[in-house]
Amino acid sequence: MNKVIDESKQGESLVLENKEQNSRKLYIESYGCAMNFSDSEVVASILSDQGYNTTQNLEDADLVLVNTCSIRDKAEQTIRKRLEKYNAVKRTNPGMKVGVLGCMAERLKSKFLEEEKIVDLVVGPDAYKDLPNLLAEVEDGREAINVILSKEETYGDISPVRLNSNGVTAFVSITRGCDNMCTFCVVPFTRGRERSRDPQSILGEIDDLWTRGFKEITLLGQNVDSYLWYGGGLKKDFDKASDLQKATAIHFANLLDMCAKAYPKMRIRFSTSNPQDLTLDVIETMAKHNNICKHIHLPVQSGSNRILKEMNRLHTREEYFALIDNIKRILPECAISQDLIAGFPTETEQDHQDTLSLLDYVKYNFGFMYTYSERPGTMAGRKLEDDVPEDVKKRRLAEIVQRQREHSAIKTEAYLNTVVEVLIEKESKKSDAEWSGRTSQNSVAVFPKENYKIGDLVNVKINDCTSATLIGVATGLSDNN
Repeated sequence: MNKVIDESKQGESLVLENKEQNSRKLYIESYGCAMNFSDSEVVASILSDQGYNTTQNLEDADLVLVNTCSIRDKAEQTIRKRLEKYNAVKRTNPGMKVGVLGCMAERLKSKFLEEEKIVDLVVGPDAYKDLPNLLAEVEDGREAINVILSKEETYGDISPVRLNSNGVTAFVSITRGCDNMCTFCVVPFTRGRERSRDPQSILGEIDDLWTRGFKEITLLGQNVDSYLWYGGGLKKDFDKASDLQKATAIHFANLLDMCAKAYPKMRIRFSTSNPQDLTLDVIETMAKHNNICKHIHLPVQSGSNRILKEMNRLHTREEYFALIDNIKRILPECAISQDLIAGFPTETEQDHQDTLSLLDYVKYNFGFMYTYSERPGTMAGRKLEDDVPEDVKKRRLAEIVQRQREHSAIKTEAYLNTVVEVLIEKESKKSDAEWSGRTSQNSVAVFPKENYKIGDLVNVKINDCTSATLIGVATGLSDNN
């Protein structure tokens, strides 16, 4: 099951249930990571209380918002094209307002408003509660911008709407920001320092989802394993906490255990992990609870110690291998996926070979693979020359992708003639006579609909597969329904 990001893919237009009393229409698109899609649900909830219903029709919108990603240059170029489209529509609908949210908003704030004048408002990831005030400023003809990063904001008091929801799966944000200063990454600059959400508000959100019939949640953060709630603020200030706060602090393994115990029939996933912060007690907690899905997304970025040091990744190749060994020992059925960057500055052919050998050692189930893209403002952008030729980057990426495809095929074929539990999420894209869902290991499986419905947990006998999909026949409902 090989996965490569398609950065040209258009963002998803998101829609929620309308309120009869609302008279204005919001069109919102999201690009980038799962956190952006989760944030869009927070934004839609805030604006729903301000008189906005969402629409999938761009031409009908009073307000158009795009939630942006700055992780790669292609993502930014895609968003610029969308802004051109919005402004073309705006010329025929002068009352329409256009705004940019998220990471790109923070990074290019003055350019959007002052130099290019292509948006009416710019709102950073920590300022969504200020949207009503900013919209009022736009109506009064004033510049509307708030990209101030917060040390406290987690949106734990906002009940997110579920946009384009299948009614089965949902994101639950548990941390915001990131303290890891990887030299290639803009996130610490666009989303601020790391802070964690009150566990009781997390459990409250899960309870609401369970009551409404949802069957699976993903605990979400830039780095979920470093979740730390001690009644204080930033993670970096934990050393200054009182003895009582330290003694009663809740770490990620504690939170995971609390969620699994409180909702034993709710499937639980989490993303994204960081090798330096994924502790053995997290893996042991996963092993202890059947309802915690057996999949860990564990970005490695490179197999070369020298490149990992240049990236300021706080793990070595050997430490990563030790972690992989522990996962396979404690959770032999666990699927592992990766992020990898080809052609990071100064990468040599030997560094590349180290990455290929790491792939051979781990044999990931799937992965997300990219060529390096310099991001302005990052340490790598400031200090390192982007010196690997583009054709070399592409060749190395192709070799990485090919190696991953080989391993993905091995992992997928291992499911042949076995029975797996699948949560039905939607109709199959290729056939309206089949359901599509995912296994605990995050493999996609399709099978004939019969009398099953979305939200059912079904046992499926796998009798065929492609490189990315398991194909089978349902043998009955799972005992875990």
